[in-house]
Amino acid sequence: MKNVDDLIESANELAGQGLSNGEIADELNVSRETASWLVERGEGTATTAREPTDALDDIHVDWSALGRDSTRLADVGHAMADLLGGEDDIDLVVGIEKAGTPLATTVALELGADLAAYAPRKHQWEEGDIEDLSGSFSRNFAEIRDRDCYVIDDTITSGTTMTETIDAITEQGGTPVGCGVLVDKQGVEELEGVPVESLLQVIRVSREE
Repeated sequence: MKNVDDLIESANELAGQGLSNGEIADELNVSRETASWLVERGEGTATTAREPTDALDDIHVDWSALGRDSTRLADVGHAMADLLGGEDDIDLVVGIEKAGTPLATTVALELGADLAAYAPRKHQWEEGDIEDLSGSFSRNFAEIRDRDCYVIDDTITSGTTMTETIDAITEQGGTPVGCGVLVDKQGVEELEGVPVESLLQVIRVSREE
């Protein structure tokens, strides 16, 4: 995707497939607010919630060149495992669905660890208060079982999803000891006291008028 028009078209296609605004945000690696704006524009609806320049105060990350090739993805998993330190007592890696799970799989393979998958509440989100929704761990993968673990996702946009996942792991009795992402849009060093490591940090540089 080269420009905003491409993003609007993609958002419109995803909405037509029945994806929620939160899932669209996940697919396009943008904030929920930006996803909502893109969907509205795709439907030809003028949004009054915020001006376009504000709605698109975001950064789209396209890492499909990595994701579509298993060898490249394995190399990324190796790099992320190395970045996190690969502690000997880590035998569980938690991937945040959707895009974080294949990354977590490669990290878990590199560490010889089990794999868990967490579906965040944003996947159910359309509009309104996201706090009314809840995420869940997939029963098709490993249980948390009071273990220390790494948390893996592709991007950090606001930190909300990663924070939610950390809290969900803690509620299950687990202990997140590190978070790893491909791209961090916020430049965070820790969330909920858990260190965050990123292969790339995107820092917006702007001049105050």
